[in-house]
Amino acid sequence: MVGYDPEAKCVSTVEAAAAGSASGFVTRVLISPLDVIKIRFQLQIERLSFKTPGAKYHGILQAARRIFQEEGILAFWKGHIPAQLLSVGYGAVQIYQNLHHAVMTMYQTEGPRTFYRGLTPTIIAVFPYAGFQFSFYNILQQFSERMIPDEGKEGGNVKNLVCGSCAGIISKTLTYPFDLIKKRLQVGGFERARAAFGQVRIYRGLLDCIRQIMREEGPGGFFKGLSPSLLKAAVSTGLIFFTYELFCSLLCALKNADSPKRKGG
Repeated sequence: MVGYDPEAKCVSTVEAAAAGSASGFVTRVLISPLDVIKIRFQLQIERLSFKTPGAKYHGILQAARRIFQEEGILAFWKGHIPAQLLSVGYGAVQIYQNLHHAVMTMYQTEGPRTFYRGLTPTIIAVFPYAGFQFSFYNILQQFSERMIPDEGKEGGNVKNLVCGSCAGIISKTLTYPFDLIKKRLQVGGFERARAAFGQVRIYRGLLDCIRQIMREEGPGGFFKGLSPSLLKAAVSTGLIFFTYELFCSLLCALKNADSPKRKGG
């Protein structure tokens, strides 16, 4: 567990794991709006610009305002439950009323195979993403060792946090097109529901999706939604560490408060 130090903390390994899980849950709740905006950008065929006629979303702030005005505050947590459960249908749930409605509609219209749409780009992206992340983390660590003077090397945790965040951002950028393709394939078959968000396309598979995006949207089409995605990555990294330390501190405080009671008893 990153950040867990049994010498400095009064929490056990199990308690540290529980604190990590709780911090992940809270972080997911807080960054869900950025995820929703990212997916809306990914599914929009039109260019993300106010100069493009028919473009529903232009930028992060404009998209946030429009979603709030048209769908209300709860729209920023659409798909939150399957996101917490790491469901492959998270992208599809964005255009439905709730998880149950999405699952039933998807199964009735497309059958069980629909739950595995976008699996190919997901699998393809997993290995390079992990490889890039570790490679860039090591490169940045070595770079920081050479650049930071000896007296400034005491803040090891801060350095690890910065190197990890930068490695994650670089890796996310390099593998982002696979995430966009995955989302496009996941919502295939739900053209009527997607019509409210702009133009609709039907993709016959991974290669067909790549060809259509390149032909109609250009290379930039593969990076729609990258800005909220990177913002989400940066914010979530900070929140994970902050909430993890907060939960560990609360556990320590509870145990310390309980100790005098036990001794007195």
